[in-house]
Amino acid sequence: MTTKNKLFWVGLLYFAEGFPFGLIIDAFPVYFRTHGVSLKEIGLLSLVGLPWTLKFLWAPAVDLFGKRRHWIVGCQLLLGATLLLLISLPAGEVSTSLWILMIALATFSATQDIAIDAYTIELLDPKEMGSANGVRVTTYRIALIAAGGLFVAAAGFIGWKAAFTSAAGLLFISAVWSSRAPEGTAPAKPVSSSSVQVNPLKVGPSAKNYGAPLVEAVWTPLKQFWDRPGFLWVALFVLLFKLGDMAMGPMVKPFWVDRQFTPVQIGMVPGTLGVASTIAGALLGGALTSRWGIFRALWILGAAQAVSNLFYAAAAALPPSLPMMYTASVVESFTGGLGTAPFLAFLMSICDKGHAATQYALLSALFGLTRSVSGAFSGIATEHLGYVTYFVATFFLAWPAFALLPWVKRWIPEKGETVPN
Repeated sequence: MTTKNKLFWVGLLYFAEGFPFGLIIDAFPVYFRTHGVSLKEIGLLSLVGLPWTLKFLWAPAVDLFGKRRHWIVGCQLLLGATLLLLISLPAGEVSTSLWILMIALATFSATQDIAIDAYTIELLDPKEMGSANGVRVTTYRIALIAAGGLFVAAAGFIGWKAAFTSAAGLLFISAVWSSRAPEGTAPAKPVSSSSVQVNPLKVGPSAKNYGAPLVEAVWTPLKQFWDRPGFLWVALFVLLFKLGDMAMGPMVKPFWVDRQFTPVQIGMVPGTLGVASTIAGALLGGALTSRWGIFRALWILGAAQAVSNLFYAAAAALPPSLPMMYTASVVESFTGGLGTAPFLAFLMSICDKGHAATQYALLSALFGLTRSVSGAFSGIATEHLGYVTYFVATFFLAWPAFALLPWVKRWIPEKGETVPN
């Protein structure tokens, strides 16, 4: 297969990966608020994002059972079916059924992510991964624009049920296309019991074949982190660095709704221009991180990320104004991208290359947990404090992480150094 064909499949699959994530994170808060759901309940619904944080727990199942393509197609079909079930529920009522379906939607999406990531690794040769990463990031961001921007704008024209039905149809079409995806390189067979010393306390065929290697694969990279001085402080930094940004995030779209902006206005600016601004910020942030170094970039770009929350506080304090709202959206998105670049660079820099997948998954789970937990409290706090005070509070939530930077600096490798074992 040619590289061009491989890149086509990478682009198609990563659009399919980003689309449900954009629906849950960006579109559903607008949908719920326009139908009268309280800020408290919208905030609590941030907890449905936990499957993306915890997906490493069932990732081995995708490795051990079935083909990647079958997992991808199955998840896409289930995602489409779940969307159709969701729109059959009363829109303004947060019921047990809604919680179950939202959690199912996030779980199917997270599982699809696991399968697509693994499939991509199998499909590509090492020399193709650079260009594939460019395609992957681009199409994923396009999917976020489609789900959080164009989808919301379309709902303003054709109604929410028709928009969600169209989204489900898109996922079904994607499943048909994905079923035609070419086979990747077959994964390595599990290590047999004849070549591995197995703990005799583990019984059964699964333990015999997979138990010891799996435990070793998980324990060794975690122990590497734990044995390094200051690990708990660094872990706390990972939890806190994006706290201000993530605590404000779930309340931004409801704020737009409460300021009487239409789905079309919300979809065309925060959902499209906002994502584009995030990409621009990430590109500039990456260039500045390369020039300044990770530590200096964390200070400066992290501070810019925090200050941007005050733009939304100002927008909440002033009478509704399109220019002010659009400015707040663009500035917050742009600086969010700025701050993300050195943060991700730091996470990658502290991972040992031999255990990068597991260690990066652990770090990703930590800051993903911040998004879900802080989001859960965001609605309760906003209802009690109001938008102005809460947005100002998120500015102050960003600063405790900076007190941990002295410990962080000790973990950043100097040029030419490698991560200590």
